[in-house]
Amino acid sequence: PGMYIGSTSSQGLHHLVWEIIDNSIDERLAGFATKIEVTINEDGSVTVQDDGRGIPVDIQEKTGRPALETVFTVLHAGGKFGGGGYKVSGGLHGVGASVVNALSTKLDVTVMRDGKKYFIDFDHGRVKDEMKQIGTVPLDEHGTIVHFYPDPDIFTETIVFDDKILKNRIRELAFLNKGLTLTFTDKRKDTAETDVYKFEGGIKEYVAFLNKGQEVLFDDPIYVESTYNGIDVEVALQYTNGYKTTLMTFANNIHTYEGGMHEAGFKTALTRVVNDYAHKSKILKDKDDNLSGEDIREGMTAIVSVKHPSPQFEGQTKTKLGNSDARTAVDKAFSETFSRFLMENPSVGRKIVEKGQLAERARTAAKRAREVTRKKSGLEVANLPGKLADNTSNDPSISELFIVEGNSAGGSAKQGRSRLTQAILPIRGKILNVEKASMDRILANQEIRSLFTALGTGFGADFDVSKARYHKLIIMTDAGVDG
Repeated sequence: PGMYIGSTSSQGLHHLVWEIIDNSIDERLAGFATKIEVTINEDGSVTVQDDGRGIPVDIQEKTGRPALETVFTVLHAGGKFGGGGYKVSGGLHGVGASVVNALSTKLDVTVMRDGKKYFIDFDHGRVKDEMKQIGTVPLDEHGTIVHFYPDPDIFTETIVFDDKILKNRIRELAFLNKGLTLTFTDKRKDTAETDVYKFEGGIKEYVAFLNKGQEVLFDDPIYVESTYNGIDVEVALQYTNGYKTTLMTFANNIHTYEGGMHEAGFKTALTRVVNDYAHKSKILKDKDDNLSGEDIREGMTAIVSVKHPSPQFEGQTKTKLGNSDARTAVDKAFSETFSRFLMENPSVGRKIVEKGQLAERARTAAKRAREVTRKKSGLEVANLPGKLADNTSNDPSISELFIVEGNSAGGSAKQGRSRLTQAILPIRGKILNVEKASMDRILANQEIRSLFTALGTGFGADFDVSKARYHKLIIMTDAGVDG
């Protein structure tokens, strides 16, 4: 089973639901299904219903069996029936229905198609009752209902579905397929409520959802939709005033955690377009260097979603898109629309560039300070602040640093100290409040730089307490307001 669903743990168990939902989403991508309903029944089994065309029921020439039976009993058979398969298909393992059947104790399927209703059921992956017509339905009623019980002998860890895992993924699929209605009902609960997910704005709404409660640079997320060489590309992005970058990429509805070619195309285009705009609009002078991609992406929340006719997944967890044409498609589709957007919305363009400049200043300042505060051995006194009266011992465990206010206090402290173990660092009056200051301003402050250097621990991401030159700090402030 591991080969087909990843594992037989809880993750593999939920994968069964994804495989069936993926088949319904394929019907959506092909332009037929508008609604997918997922239900956990009282007995722990799962039902997935869609209003697509219904799986074909005609007898196959090769096998002499109905297509519906073949889809659930032969590996890789799905999607190949009815019109040569789908243009774009989701599903990571692409094995779909037959694997779900093989890993279930019981599975039954009801199909509504061409005014007729058909039924077939299976036991441990084998046909139990042959497919038969069980009634008629109005012509406008069509679709497929799959109902299955995971096999506890295979899923030994658990056969209990987690409603949170299902809800999160179903909501994500609704964001990724705009206008599609997905519902989730958990009948194991006393009050079986149905959650309905439908987002006409698609990934644009997803970005707004991720940025909820944060201060944003502009209200409406930027949205780009385009098709290039048969690859559908969607990109949505918005900036917040924060420093965190969130970039989520998807290929055929699969979350590509490891990124890949579509992500590379987006990053390249974003960096190029923002720099071109910054130079054209003279926010960056001709002599100025380009901003780096990392600085431009600071504070950005973006989603890149591609639908590719034949995706190649690579990497450790098969969540990296390997198709190089996806890179070109995203680059072309995004850069054209995004550069036009910046030209038409100069105030937003300026905000994005200035945010990148701020990120660059902070990064450069942090780098400079890191270089300054790289661990100084006790012998490298030359690099220590001039006003530091250091102690003579090189053993941090017995060394103490007294931080005093101003040179006059420093003078008397120096006279009364024990030179072997006690160092004195005078700091001028009222020091900068670092809680509210930006990193470049903090690092431009001479007093704070002296502190960093004297302590030797580094700061921020490079902070390492084991590099402290003193194991005891004594802050001796005056009794006045400044103190």
